[in-house]
Amino acid sequence: MSSCYGQVFRVSTWGESHGVGVGVVIDGCPSLVGLTQEMIQHELDRRRPGQSEIVTPRSESDTAEILSGVLDGKTLGTPIAISIRNKDHRSSAYDEMARTYRPSHADFTYDVKYGIRAWAGGGRASARETIGRVAAGAVAKAVLQQAIPGIEITAWVDKIHKVQAQVSWDDAKADIIESNIVRTADTSVVEPMIAAIKEAREAGNSLGGIVKCVVRGCPAGLGDPVFDKLDATLAHAMMSIPATKAFAVGSGFEATNMTGLEHNDPFYMDGETVRTVTNHSGGIQGGISNGEDILMTIGFKPTATLMIDQQTVSSDGKDARLKGKGRHDACVLPRAVPIVEAMAWLCLCDHYLRQCGQRVF
Repeated sequence: MSSCYGQVFRVSTWGESHGVGVGVVIDGCPSLVGLTQEMIQHELDRRRPGQSEIVTPRSESDTAEILSGVLDGKTLGTPIAISIRNKDHRSSAYDEMARTYRPSHADFTYDVKYGIRAWAGGGRASARETIGRVAAGAVAKAVLQQAIPGIEITAWVDKIHKVQAQVSWDDAKADIIESNIVRTADTSVVEPMIAAIKEAREAGNSLGGIVKCVVRGCPAGLGDPVFDKLDATLAHAMMSIPATKAFAVGSGFEATNMTGLEHNDPFYMDGETVRTVTNHSGGIQGGISNGEDILMTIGFKPTATLMIDQQTVSSDGKDARLKGKGRHDACVLPRAVPIVEAMAWLCLCDHYLRQCGQRVF
């Protein structure tokens, strides 16, 4: 099983949803980067369950413990290990799932691939695995913000089911996003989004939607021109997040409705800086960042666990019926925002450190 990400800034997540704990090991982090437990905890608190009335009520503090690689608030350049204990796991809610495959979950496919699975809570297939990603993303953020002053990554919920936010890439601000429990950048749709999630939850159903993410202040020159294009590796990062089904950069599928003349981004000089008049490319051209804002759109499917009786099969090949149990998000998007940001930080940090080794003059 591949649980590693990155070439230079390498992260390996570990742990199961209902095991003793989860965490991450980070290798390749430079020394002398300012890093504290509080910086990591801030990001984990944005992802943790039980934080509002519209997310899973599982009560976890998700307290991070730095086991190695940091001394007196500075990274040592050695592997950084971060551990988070599971405290509110209730495996008994999943007893029936040990023998019956949940529709649209990884139960069947894990059994086919490995011949065994951690059935309680989904094991490694659970979104609880993303705790390690968010912790590692906080470290990557510290590296990049120290190396590239002014760089920032902001993600927000742009759509939940049929409720669409109306906000431009430029107007999406972190303080507004974090001021509401849906994490949308458009305050006019907060209540409709909350109502939609509550209605679905009360019906035992679930909703999907769209998260948008913008990287501001990214320097030109990050990324590779062939297989490791920056947009390709960002797609890899985002599509590895549980429940993702779609990814686009810049104009995305809208480009199919445009002519070349409409879609091209003309260059101009802004002092000594090369800029583009428009940004249909989404900040990436030829797989390499061009210095403009990197614009990403990520589509999330509805949560697979439903509190509704559904048709399925058992592990011994018999038809069965199954109704979801346990504590689950009716919509994953509000908690997906910090995960999207974390994966963007990880991807860009890895490309930045690779570029540092690519050119020494």
